[in-house]
Amino acid sequence: MGALTRGGRACTAAALTAATAVLLSAAGLAAADGSGATRAVGGAVVLDEGEIDFTPRLADGKLELQIDDRSSGTTVVREPSQVVLHAPASSLQYTPDPVATVLGTTNMDSWQLGGWEAENIFAPEPGWNGSAAGGDTDVSLSGYKGPGDFGMATYTPEMDGEDAPAIPYLGSVESVQHTFTLPGDEERLLPIWQFTAEGVHRLTFTVTSGGSSDTETLAVVVGDDIDPSTVLPGDGSTPTDTPTGSATASPSPTAPAAHVIAEGHVDMAARPTDGALEFQLKEGTELNHAWYEPGEVVMHVRPAAKRKIPDGYAFLGTPGDPVWWLPLQQNAGIVWPGWNTTEYAKAELDGRVSFRLDSVQGPGNVAMFHNDAMGVPVVSLNSGDGLPDAHTLGAGTHSHFDWVFGAEGVYRTTFTVSATLADGTKVSDTETIAWVVGDDTDPSTVTPGEGDEPTVTPTATISESASVTPTATASPSATASDSPNASAPATDPGEAATGTGGGSSTGGGGSSGTSVSGGLASTGAQVGTIAGVAAAAVLMGGGAVLFVRRRRIAQ
Repeated sequence: MGALTRGGRACTAAALTAATAVLLSAAGLAAADGSGATRAVGGAVVLDEGEIDFTPRLADGKLELQIDDRSSGTTVVREPSQVVLHAPASSLQYTPDPVATVLGTTNMDSWQLGGWEAENIFAPEPGWNGSAAGGDTDVSLSGYKGPGDFGMATYTPEMDGEDAPAIPYLGSVESVQHTFTLPGDEERLLPIWQFTAEGVHRLTFTVTSGGSSDTETLAVVVGDDIDPSTVLPGDGSTPTDTPTGSATASPSPTAPAAHVIAEGHVDMAARPTDGALEFQLKEGTELNHAWYEPGEVVMHVRPAAKRKIPDGYAFLGTPGDPVWWLPLQQNAGIVWPGWNTTEYAKAELDGRVSFRLDSVQGPGNVAMFHNDAMGVPVVSLNSGDGLPDAHTLGAGTHSHFDWVFGAEGVYRTTFTVSATLADGTKVSDTETIAWVVGDDTDPSTVTPGEGDEPTVTPTATISESASVTPTATASPSATASDSPNASAPATDPGEAATGTGGGSSTGGGGSSGTSVSGGLASTGAQVGTIAGVAAAAVLMGGGAVLFVRRRRIAQ
């Protein structure tokens, strides 16, 4: 086989213009075929969710590589050259070191179909079916073009527990094998499909069995920078000068310009100011951050946060239904909200700081929680069972939890943050934070702070008797679980329990309203976080500890 070729990096696009709409209309796009699948340019079908199999099949004595699409509940046979496979932004996952080793790729996060998080995300589930070829089939990656590297390998939690190496099948890296044998009795081989970069990848497969062969090229769109419905299938060229996404509307002239926070570290913080308490947002790292008023910020929960509700989380809804999940650990490309009282010294307060969720306005429920030592969710805030709800932190504390939003749209969360100062003075501040979940609404067009959007799921309102005085609560213990997000909040420094979710730090000088740059936030607690999660996972007999043992942390 000749050397695999690698084309130029696909262009990143930001908005779908009116010209694009005309172009797609001229191409004769249909909204969907009979199975409900989205149509793309050239009459292609976009497969972005559900179970599919790549099946070498004998037809009239000739071998053909086809796709058995079961994403609609019934099987539809498709040609690879008429399909665009979409690995959405939510398929960006942790890469086990053994997979990176056998595929010659990075051990940083990569886009994966069939990875360990497959059951928790809405993405295609591609497999290989060898039972329709009449015997064993040789499957070759005979060509590859894309912005990064591609590979297929098998690696499971069970293999990790046995310290077994990953099993490679195909890879675009020259040192990796380009052919594997698909057994004739294999009805569903499920390797991990790994892509190391966003953009358009074109995979050319050649299948050979019994002297007959077939070569097909599959177009795969990785990430959400490019709209898969604008990509030509097969080996066609990808439009590089047509932006994708939603048309960007200009904010109303009367609406205050919002500072949109769509990724990276941000803390909801209590700060002392001239004898009072202010509730503000701290964006960035301990050494490089900016302070904002909640009324000038819109938090954007990107589509990459979309997950399926796992078993054991009935308070979020029905298992398998979609939610938008911001995990305790920081994930690249999505916002990482935390809590912060590091501006206060313990001697300045009589008791703890209370963060009370008074109301939620929006299309779904909002919940915040962590998992205890047995992996059972401990819910701190949940608009689904009535409000107000509150959680408390001691002075000098930095903490993270899991956040979940039940639907796409605009949310407004009103918090009252309160404390009692050492001299007995009670101080508090009430502010509203605007959130945009998903991409149906352009966050730059949303007015920060309070708004008048409808609330689909009403929540209980705060009673007149509800006190703003913080109530002491037991500090959450250090935990980890085998749930999709091993999670536990940080606790006060110096307490017996050791937090694993964020650690503690002291406040820095940070400028107000300045820009923040860089990658994943370093909050001064990375080492403590990793050690805490590892220790807790050992108590659970494995689970989350493998992420600590096998993953190298980028500094």
